[in-house]
Amino acid sequence: MTNNSSSMMIVRFAAVAILTMAASSNAFQMSPSTTTSSTILYSKNSGRAHTERMLEESMGDDWRLFRAKLVAQEKMAASSSSLGDNKKKNKKDAKLSSKDNTNDELDKQGQLSELFAGAISSIFHSSSDKENKKRSLALSSDENLMNGDNIGGAVPSAAGVDTADTNSLQDPFVSAAELPIHMASKQVEVSKHRWAHDIAHIEPGCVLIANEKLGGVFHQTVVLIVDHHEKTGTTGVVINRPMQGNLNKVVTNQDNATIDLSLKLAFKPAPVSYGGPVLQDEFAVLHGFGHVEGSKKLAPGVFIGGSEELMNEVRINRFDPRHALFIKGHAAWIPGQLDREIKKDVWYIASVSSDFLLRYAGAPTTKEDDTKDLWKDILSCMGGKYAAVAKKHAGLGDLRMP
Repeated sequence: MTNNSSSMMIVRFAAVAILTMAASSNAFQMSPSTTTSSTILYSKNSGRAHTERMLEESMGDDWRLFRAKLVAQEKMAASSSSLGDNKKKNKKDAKLSSKDNTNDELDKQGQLSELFAGAISSIFHSSSDKENKKRSLALSSDENLMNGDNIGGAVPSAAGVDTADTNSLQDPFVSAAELPIHMASKQVEVSKHRWAHDIAHIEPGCVLIANEKLGGVFHQTVVLIVDHHEKTGTTGVVINRPMQGNLNKVVTNQDNATIDLSLKLAFKPAPVSYGGPVLQDEFAVLHGFGHVEGSKKLAPGVFIGGSEELMNEVRINRFDPRHALFIKGHAAWIPGQLDREIKKDVWYIASVSSDFLLRYAGAPTTKEDDTKDLWKDILSCMGGKYAAVAKKHAGLGDLRMP
């Protein structure tokens, strides 16, 4: 083969390679002229995102659930310890009451007899103990050392005495307090669908639960944290203020609601929620479909944004528009503001299950759930003082918006 023919072959292979790369890259780019190609593109990307989300759920890959189990385990241990202390106290009180019921004269006689017996016993035992110590030291010869006597707390064997006596050979490394560690601990069952507990810090995906004394637009609200940073502040959305009617009705009846016409048509039956007092003419979409392009993952199985790709999923009947919660407006705090509010007990901070977060975005519910009051439902699930607050102050429910 000549040099010219070799050069031509190289050029041809290079051209084929370039065309192949161009074709593959065009397959993942939007074509503004054709709606069909863009829909296919979006379905590929969002289809993979949805598959990843389903795999994550099937594998149980939710670190927050693992933390919830640890919190529940700690609560159970604390409860068991408190129960044990109460039993000891009750036994002690029972003994004291039984002593009070006995004859005073017999009690005095018993105390005197114990006093004399103890005094006599201490006299003889103290001398015998000294003699025993001397004998044990005398037996500590080189021959006895090889027998294992007096090594590591071992007691010398004597005639007629069982060296395997459990009372004389107690384990020096295990105390009564340490025994529960060596015993099989009782496992705590935490429902994947329904769990909630308080946390000491703010993190994306957690919720702020309004204190029962907080009034105004945030009265008994549950705010899902979207972003939190010391320098830029905090943003969140209220997730328990559903508005009456679907997206089509809300947008039609409110003049300040601005949304793309294509989204309005695709998501006609989608539910709508009041998200907060900031930028109420804008919408964000909360869903559990997957980490599609344009969305942000807040927690395992919980995403916000990505309405364009979700719209194409609706068009090919792969996503139910009723499982997308359109949130109107949001809440915002400048740096340091939310921290000050938390220090003043304006908010309770909690980590909750994904089904709680998606309560109005198509999440499944059970008979145990209070489907009309998310504020009460989460506090009740947290238990303790929070359950008491819910029981005392709940009653208005979530549906308060026009």
